[in-house]
Amino acid sequence: MDFGLSEEQAAFRDAARAFAERELAPEAARWDAEQIFPKDVIRRAGELGFLSLYTPVADGGLGLPRLDSSIVIEELARGCTSTTAFITIHNMALWMIATFGGEELKRELCPKLASGEKLASYCLTEPGAGSDAASLKSVARVCGDGYRLSGTKAFISGAGDTDVLVVMARVADGSAVREGAGGISSFVVPGDAGGVSYGRKEQKMGWNSQPTRQIVFDDVHVPASARLGAEGEGFKIAMRGLDGGRINIATCSIGTAQAALERTAGYFAEREQFGQPIGQFQALQFRLADMATELVAARQMVRLAAWKLDHGERDATTYCAMAKRFATDAGFEICNQALQLHGGYGYIKELPLERHVRDVRVHQILEGTNEIMRVIIARRLMMAGAAEVIR
Repeated sequence: MDFGLSEEQAAFRDAARAFAERELAPEAARWDAEQIFPKDVIRRAGELGFLSLYTPVADGGLGLPRLDSSIVIEELARGCTSTTAFITIHNMALWMIATFGGEELKRELCPKLASGEKLASYCLTEPGAGSDAASLKSVARVCGDGYRLSGTKAFISGAGDTDVLVVMARVADGSAVREGAGGISSFVVPGDAGGVSYGRKEQKMGWNSQPTRQIVFDDVHVPASARLGAEGEGFKIAMRGLDGGRINIATCSIGTAQAALERTAGYFAEREQFGQPIGQFQALQFRLADMATELVAARQMVRLAAWKLDHGERDATTYCAMAKRFATDAGFEICNQALQLHGGYGYIKELPLERHVRDVRVHQILEGTNEIMRVIIARRLMMAGAAEVIR
């Protein structure tokens, strides 16, 4: 069992670190303060393959395993949590199109999405369907040459500024709407299609370098060729995407926590109180040690989950849920502790600590709340033979 990075993994890590330090970190505070969506920088990330990390090479991507992708995402998040989080959402949407789309759809969209010429949003959540995603109400009514899509999606990252929307909706034949998870299908809709409209830009606690809006679909025509997979496979596609999405968002927490830890360790050597550097106080040393230990534990759990997803392990979903729950909770606590240890300086915007806290807080909510992660884990543990598998 080798926990070290291969030469290729180290090379990807170094490339991502250099990009984050050059392109993301210097502007992250301004993007946050002015609510700027840095599409030009995101496109430059696409030139390095960071917008198509685990999309197959045949479809214009890097074709990396999820483990290697997580190494890249962690480094990017050290530079700007919010922008990196959007990059991971774009990666998920592109992967869905490349994996489940028809050849014509892939030829049309995958190269442009991989390069950053086009950007994508993922549309699952609705005003009345959050944690209970299978209860969504958007409907795609079968018509002669495809579907007519109507419904509302909420809290959609990039909405209004992206070109492609991956949308989950319930199929209806005439007046008969197909119920349950098996009634959901997945569709690709142009962001500027007729009948698509956007709500106001939400004013958020964090993630301010990416816009979040509601999307309304009003009798939008969707050709049959724009469906992903077969009818009724949409919920399964969404859940497969979310396994990887949970690893991605957990990794964003780890990268941000790493940045917070590094700044805190440096501050301990610089800041003096009572005639000595504060790093000489044992109580503060203990807190720094706990932060580092929690961070390493979270990183290894995320990488284990990514490895299981790469290898098709039957309990990969459970491990992804455990990694997401643990890493996002730990990431928030590490950033919060870093702010506390900086005292009043941590609370002002001159330092990035308060932004780190605001940005990672939402990671405990999205891609399935951490309460839902506990439900997933507990249900698996109550199944027969769980003790022999989850260990």
